[in-house]
Amino acid sequence: MSHLRYVLTAAFALGAASPAFAQEPVPAVFATAPLVASDGAVDSFYATRNQAPIWLRDALSREAAAKLPGILRRAPLDGLPEGPELGAGVEAALLSGQPADDKIISAAWVRYVQALRRPVEGMSYGDAALAPEPGSATDILARASAAPSLAAHVDEIARVNPLYSALRDAAASAGGDLDPRVKATLDRLRVVPAKGRAILVDSANAELSMLQDGEVLGTMKVIVGKAGSPTPLLAGTIHYVTFNPYWHIIDDVARRKVAPAVLKRGVSYLKAARYEVTSDWSSSSEAVDPATIDWKAVAAGASQVFVRQLPGEQNQMGAVKFSFENKEDIFLHDTPYKALFKKPRRTLSLGCVRLEQADRLATWLLGRDAAPPSDAPEVHVQLDKGVPVYLTYLSATVRDGQISFADDVYSLDTATPNVIAAAAGK
Repeated sequence: MSHLRYVLTAAFALGAASPAFAQEPVPAVFATAPLVASDGAVDSFYATRNQAPIWLRDALSREAAAKLPGILRRAPLDGLPEGPELGAGVEAALLSGQPADDKIISAAWVRYVQALRRPVEGMSYGDAALAPEPGSATDILARASAAPSLAAHVDEIARVNPLYSALRDAAASAGGDLDPRVKATLDRLRVVPAKGRAILVDSANAELSMLQDGEVLGTMKVIVGKAGSPTPLLAGTIHYVTFNPYWHIIDDVARRKVAPAVLKRGVSYLKAARYEVTSDWSSSSEAVDPATIDWKAVAAGASQVFVRQLPGEQNQMGAVKFSFENKEDIFLHDTPYKALFKKPRRTLSLGCVRLEQADRLATWLLGRDAAPPSDAPEVHVQLDKGVPVYLTYLSATVRDGQISFADDVYSLDTATPNVIAAAAGK
């Protein structure tokens, strides 16, 4: 009998014999990504260490193993439907205490860790290092066996991060069926790091949080994408702050707004609006005489033009911009239109994120005064260390210990599967 089958068999046997366990409600769950089988890999790992135990080697390691049944019973909230059965198998293994039982406990732990680290549906990564990796059984068990405190290691992995554990605990306390918004939010929160600094942009609540070790240090309002041009789910790393940014006008805006204005008012409109035409948007671009552009062709969508707005009070990027690598060309930026932050619903942009207090974010990232070093356009100031930024969608959050639901402005979490797939570009 394989170790995984042993776990399941022991689980059902113990569940039938233990009324306290059988009566504990298990939340409803939804389909998850397939997990990597671990029984053969676990055998291989133990073979490399001459079958030395991890969980049953002494009283302290047994204490760590004793945490697993409770963790696994709530694991459906973590996207592991078979968690309760695996937890029962761990209980049986602890009672038996034979050398082979250590492998059963390890197999359950591997399954759990891989479930926590599965890919997040719909999220793209401009920085590949931020993408979750399930990890191999060898890697997961090597980290566990080398941990100075196995119990502390188990707690740290299972906690995921403070935002995640707060929502999971609130969902477990609420009981009953798991709301799809809670499930979706837990999935998206798994990628938030538990250590170091990070920025979290929540499009559902139009809010940015500055995090230290997963704890919220401060928040600000943001403006995110309209329902027709939603801010995507993505993660990247900010390495520098850009002062006095240009506004590079996208093709659609140049066609619909700029070209008709030039045709109506002449090229003098460009100077009044502080626009200039360039050969491209690179740092080595050259100025182009706007009189040489076929603006009728631009307005018709038959010709492309590169237009940018010079830095200044009315620049759409405001005084500062925060770029990070991503294929959608999304970034965070200041805005001259501060009155818009008073609106209760702030889904107003074409996808980029406008900041209520961009100077405050710049100061936090740089760790010093965020005054522009010069009046020159596009001045990049390097951070001492890159800070990850996560653009996500948290339709369920914890407020004063209770779960609060945001309006599903992008129809991601309460729509039909076909609508969700279409919104994710699939």
